[in-house]
Amino acid sequence: METFVRIVDRGSLTAAAEALESSLPSVVRTLAALERELGVTLLNRTTRRIALTDEGREYYERCRRLLAGVEEAEAALSARRAAPRGRLRVTAPVMFGRLHVAPLTTEFIGRYAAVQLDLLLLDRVVDLLEEGVDVAVRIGRMPDSSLVAVPVGETRRVLCASPAYLKRAGRPKSPAELARHRCVSFSGLGWTGGARVVLATNQIDVALDACLAGVGIGQFLGYQVHALLDAGRLERVLAEVEPAPLPVQVAYPQARLLSANVRAFVDWMVPRLRKRLPQL
Repeated sequence: METFVRIVDRGSLTAAAEALESSLPSVVRTLAALERELGVTLLNRTTRRIALTDEGREYYERCRRLLAGVEEAEAALSARRAAPRGRLRVTAPVMFGRLHVAPLTTEFIGRYAAVQLDLLLLDRVVDLLEEGVDVAVRIGRMPDSSLVAVPVGETRRVLCASPAYLKRAGRPKSPAELARHRCVSFSGLGWTGGARVVLATNQIDVALDACLAGVGIGQFLGYQVHALLDAGRLERVLAEVEPAPLPVQVAYPQARLLSANVRAFVDWMVPRLRKRLPQL
């Protein structure tokens, strides 16, 4: 197959022999044996030129795809053996990145000393291709089919407030009762419905501090308040009507061949995040 594809690509048997570092008689014999085995004529040959037959054209396209697959498989194995080196850009949500991604990236660059890693913590969806980012840790469902998404866990959207606020204002028994409560809004996870928002902010720490101070009921993701709930500094409300959990995923642009950097980082990050992220 490789000999046949080289003949077509190079335009002559002689050029194919040079490219294959073989002799012309050997290339002629290989082509003749292939045609004999297939029972068809692949090339019409004259003293000046060669031309594909209809069968040869179809066979050529199939051969190219098969040989490309073989090359890709070999290259993938080589990439696995290659040591990661050079720049790698990773993005994650700010608080999630600080709590869970940053410690693992520190371990990663300790293991792979030739990697220079840029960790971008941003509470917005980054276009990986346009902004030149290699890997993203994302929370939520991803409609973008151009990305490969590897699930690593889940997190829930939770409502919570300080014990002092609940003692003072009472505990809501249904979502409808939120209209009479004071609510805190973080722009990364806004309220819907009839909630009465008295403080809105784009900073998660500000929203958390307000809830801890007894300003009102806040809506957060489970990982953002996990430690505060365990410590009793915040209490969960309306847990029985919480929506379905959101997936946490490691995502990277779809590519038939991953770079050694991306492959190593994903292979490192996925199992470790799965250990860190029981359902939060």
